[in-house]
Amino acid sequence: MLRRLVVLVVLLVSSSTLLATESLTTALQQAATGEHRSPENIARNQYRHPVKTLEFFGLKAEMTVIEINPGGMWYTEVLAPVLSERGQYIAAGYDMMRDDLPGYQIQQNKMLQQRFATESVFGKAKIIGFSPATKAPLGEPASADMVLTFRNTHGWVRDGVAGNAYKAFFDVLKPGGVLGVVQHRGPAVNSGFTGYLTEQQVVDIAQAAGFELDARSEINANPKDTKDYSANVWALPPVLRMGEVDREKHLAIGESDRMTLRFRKPE
Repeated sequence: MLRRLVVLVVLLVSSSTLLATESLTTALQQAATGEHRSPENIARNQYRHPVKTLEFFGLKAEMTVIEINPGGMWYTEVLAPVLSERGQYIAAGYDMMRDDLPGYQIQQNKMLQQRFATESVFGKAKIIGFSPATKAPLGEPASADMVLTFRNTHGWVRDGVAGNAYKAFFDVLKPGGVLGVVQHRGPAVNSGFTGYLTEQQVVDIAQAAGFELDARSEINANPKDTKDYSANVWALPPVLRMGEVDREKHLAIGESDRMTLRFRKPE
């Protein structure tokens, strides 16, 4: 009798977990293709694989999640609706107190503010400032379940503040919390700024901050990316910095080859 009860409990737990996973997948799929997204943003799903990427990171609807430098809100549009009821989405935007903030970053922050205030799909999403150059904290220590950063690390490496950024991620995460990183992947270079980093560079930065590498994924790999363009990674979509020069070639390649790394803060 006891054995049957144990089996029943296991089956119920497994069934509940499966239903929760299916529900999250459905919610992510709906957010990724929702009417609140522009056709241009939806078209990038084929390159950025938001549903598989967020499932790989272990996203759950009840988490407190901080997205670093959300830029044009591409991932914000997927994350915030899924977290709107039971979780908390926090956009760690640019530090508006800085006098040297570029105009495009000011505009991106204004867009965040406006859309959060006027579109109910974002629920109770919040905005906080983030400035790794000044070692500004991301919130109360051990207050977040997950920190996500998409295609940002190369800029911090260039500016010499990657260590500060990753330490801030480590401090705000709860023990056992997850840091999810997607970053342009390419060979190391002796000089210049290509936008690409090696996986080992990113792993070294994260481990120096205290993280453990939990898993790697090839979800966002692109073997067609030759990584040898005169405009570097920005030759590829969506930027297409070279204009009409080799435009069709770059469109055929698609977005950059990207590493997808899951780190965890030790418990």
